[in-house]
Amino acid sequence: MTFFLAVILIVLSFVSLFVGVIDIQIPSLFQGDIKQWNVFLISRLPRLLAILCTGVGMSIAGLIMQQLCMNKFVSPTTGATISSAQFGILLALLFMPRSTIWGRAVFAFLTAILGTWIFVWFIQRIQFKDVVMVPLVGIMFGNVIGGITNYLAYKYEMTQALSSWLVGHFSLVVRGRYEIVYLVVPLVVLAFIFANHFNIVGMGKDFSRNLGIHYNFVLFLGLTIAAMITASVVVVVGSISYIGLIVPNVVAMFKGDKIRGTIADTALFGAVFVLACDMIGRAVIAPYELPIELVVGIVGSMIFIVLLLYRLQHGRKAIRLKGEDSGCGAISGLDGGERR
Repeated sequence: MTFFLAVILIVLSFVSLFVGVIDIQIPSLFQGDIKQWNVFLISRLPRLLAILCTGVGMSIAGLIMQQLCMNKFVSPTTGATISSAQFGILLALLFMPRSTIWGRAVFAFLTAILGTWIFVWFIQRIQFKDVVMVPLVGIMFGNVIGGITNYLAYKYEMTQALSSWLVGHFSLVVRGRYEIVYLVVPLVVLAFIFANHFNIVGMGKDFSRNLGIHYNFVLFLGLTIAAMITASVVVVVGSISYIGLIVPNVVAMFKGDKIRGTIADTALFGAVFVLACDMIGRAVIAPYELPIELVVGIVGSMIFIVLLLYRLQHGRKAIRLKGEDSGCGAISGLDGGERR
């Protein structure tokens, strides 16, 4: 499965470099056409790199949050992380109107981390919670933050300035204003390093302590990684829903819930998913372009409905690949909220 996803990603990445309003011809590139090379290096290549970082980062962020919160419906969207990052950007626009993208990113990092920590702190104090209640709490908390953000934006006439971060799109990604998304790379590497620790913490506080794992440190480290990844993407691209929710669940249906065994496939499938949705958005009403948030929302909703129907019909069963050992205990991607 990993090899299959890698091949698909390479093919789609190559094709995406030549999809757009301006046609880029491979012979022209080899002939040294300056205009073609400018489009390729200033627009197409930065866009591809931003798409890959977004897909990988948001998928890994969702995987980490689902594991640490022991709930398959938790993601940067349902965990108030995206709403908190948008609130930070608004604060930067209000108090530092001339700030650069890096200045806005600092505000987004701080508020995203704080909002995610508050959300997890709150759900930990709910004694009786089921698989649906936790994301509902996150959605309500995110709506409260979003309401405050909209109120301040209307009051100080910042609605138009904030609109670029409310809907995700790659149309403005060009060389010089997207590089902050590269922060996703070291954060994802850090997630790979601590994958086993996240898996153990997902088993519960007592289980972690019995194995000598510092529960609170690993918990807040994982949440901080997920929040910083999300904030990096929101600052550059804007809000993109469903990626952190759908991708880990789909991969878990085939590979199980162990992070070490699914993190690579989650990253690859996330990149493939976002890249495919972006290419659809560029091709549907060409030469115009649909925002990636709209395409991901439509495709993600359909996939989510399929996941729900599969969960209702097959329960805890996972999809078995041909030749896979039947003794492996993978569980369904929409289950696992009560694995403790």
